Parts: sequence; structure tokens; C-alpha cells
Amino acid sequence: MKENICKGLVAAAGAAVGLYFKELLVPVAVLVAVMLLDYVTGMADAWAARELSSKTGILGIVKKLGYLIAVAVAVVVDWVIQSVAHNAGLELGSFYAFGLLVTVWLILNELISILENLSALGVPLPGFLMKVIEKLKKTAEEKGDSNESDEMPPH
Repeated sequence: MKENICKGLVAAAGAAVGLYFKELLVPVAVLVAVMLLDYVTGMADAWAARELSSKTGILGIVKKLGYLIAVAVAVVVDWVIQSVAHNAGLELGSFYAFGLLVTVWLILNELISILENLSALGVPLPGFLMKVIEKLKKTAEEKGDSNESDEMPPH
């Protein structure tokens, strides 16, 4: 009985968060999926290289949790911008630029890591795939840098 209540509460909380952050729901779900894939391929690579250790595995999990914290911080920045704009009489609508940029950048970072892990395992990969992902990551970085300089007042 308690298990069903807990599952219901988690589902309700997830639905509420999904409604509030509907623009970020799919990218964050993709981020979680690629983080899991990166972890699995990284562990396989470490196992194949005979370098598998619990310390490395735990550090990998902590790093992935840090990614989710970075997304949360970016979402808070978006919320602060929305709140300030609202108090100034401006309506930005659904403004999740920083949350989305951080999430996309992390997804691309994880994809690069997955490809590196697969390559280390001997999986043949087309060279253009890594180049395209690295280009997309660079574009996301540049977009974030241009938003930063456009949005932030000078000191």
C-alpha cells in the first residue's frame, strides 16, 4: 500500500514538473538517457581496459548528478529573469534559454563521450559523426556566450 502511494506521489510530482517545464522535459529526459548510456559505455571501456574500480564508478555517478545540478541552476537563472521581467511589466512567456542551452550542451558532451568510449572498445565509427557533434557543441557554447554578453549588464 505504501509503495503505491509513493509511486503515485512520484508520478504526480513528475507530472507537475513536466507541466511547469514542458519545454525542458524532453531535453532533460534525453540528457538522463545519454548520461546512462555514457555511464554504461564508460564502465564497459574501463572493464575492457582492466581499469574498472568502484571509486571511478562512484565519481562518474557524482559527475552525472553535478550535470543535473547545473541544469537546475540554469533553470533557476531563467526563473529569476522571468520574475524580474514580470515585476518590470514585461512578459517573456516561456523563457528557458539558459536551461535549454545547458541541457543541450551537456547532451552533446555526453554524446562525444559515448563515441569516445565506443571507439576505445573498437567499435568502428564514421569520422563525420564526431565532427558534427563537436560542431554542434561549439555552436551551443557560442550561443550561450552571445546570450551572456547580450543579457548581462556591464560591471
